[in-house]
Amino acid sequence: MRYQPLDSSVFVANRARYTASLESGSMAVFVASDQVPANGDAYHPYRPDSNLYWLSGIDQELTALFLFPDCPNPAYREVLFVRETSPELAVWEGPRHSREEASALSGISQVLWEKDFETVLWTQAKYASDIHLALNENDRASASPVRSASQRLAGRLTNDFPLHRFHRASPALDRLRAVKSQEEVQNLQKAISITHNALLQALKVIRPGCMEYQVEAALAGSILGQGAEGFSFEPIIASGDHACILHYTRNAAPCKDGDLLLMDFGASYAHYAADLTRCIPVNGRFTPRQKEVYDAVLDVQRQAMDLLRPGRSLNDYNQESALIMQDAVLRLGLISSEDVAKQDPKSPAYKRYFPHGTGHFLGLDVHDVGARYESLQEGMVITCEPGLYIPEEGLGIRIENDVVVSAAGPVDLMKDLPIRTDEIEEAYHSAQRN
Repeated sequence: MRYQPLDSSVFVANRARYTASLESGSMAVFVASDQVPANGDAYHPYRPDSNLYWLSGIDQELTALFLFPDCPNPAYREVLFVRETSPELAVWEGPRHSREEASALSGISQVLWEKDFETVLWTQAKYASDIHLALNENDRASASPVRSASQRLAGRLTNDFPLHRFHRASPALDRLRAVKSQEEVQNLQKAISITHNALLQALKVIRPGCMEYQVEAALAGSILGQGAEGFSFEPIIASGDHACILHYTRNAAPCKDGDLLLMDFGASYAHYAADLTRCIPVNGRFTPRQKEVYDAVLDVQRQAMDLLRPGRSLNDYNQESALIMQDAVLRLGLISSEDVAKQDPKSPAYKRYFPHGTGHFLGLDVHDVGARYESLQEGMVITCEPGLYIPEEGLGIRIENDVVVSAAGPVDLMKDLPIRTDEIEEAYHSAQRN
């Protein structure tokens, strides 16, 4: 693996926190995400199931985890199943974890080959009264026509054991995963450090006439060169009016003199996601109008970030931040007081220029799990990313930092990155000189 693995004690603690939420007589079963076919005999790069990884630290395909704290046979109270390696597999794809390696990574003493999963599951399920299964219940996810490995397992188990009581594992896991341990925050900080260095490398190639994809290439080279898995999501490298397309990922246009370049990207390190957005003047200098709008967004970000304290929900944070942005949009003259007075509360006037929320949970997934209507807790990591998009001016500005919620006040994990217009201009010209 490219990254330095977390100590197995992290995953031991994660499992203990999760199993403490189970009812007496419960078993929980987790399976790896599928290898997704591409064209021909090729597959897309493998991405582990976040719940399974959080519980075990294993990030390879054909992995399963069986948790049954009350199992009458102590040997099956905690079992990890991994793909059996072979000489042929080692030649074509490289070896997989040995059972000893998987045990050391996960802290699970009972490790069996994946081929034994069905036997253990079906013989031990008879001793359980309740079965917990995890599906993708991220509230930002869309329905997929493709059935996942977890969905297929749920279908088989509910068919084969119709008299058992079945439960959703996601509500408990979502709440647990949302609160990051010190070690998890350290991994996020590593991902952010890699992202910071990549930003500085990209500044060396940004100039009038360069292509968006050349900037993307500079980011990718730096991120991979520092030992990350790659981007934590498809990067947005949007120059000029492309910045008004929220999920622009074509990254195929030239960067023009006088335009701003919006870069929304992050590194994935040990599967923890950084998420950064910065806007860079293509020629190294903000115009007065660009600076005016940028400073307005930055002021909103500073005020919104201060809201990230225990007791306020993510939903509250987004709603209160939106009102701060409404004031900024009024000051910039983009809407009037009359527009606000006449607006439909379900579609407020500011939405024309700020159509998205201010932040989301961050962790193993860039849009991580969490309960958006419940109070924020210390250790949660939230993004702060207000933006203004003015298509008629060809101007889109978003500024994004990753923040740890703390009773003592928000902890900005990106505080060392250039963010003010003078800092960005200085970083640009310094990079061009080197």
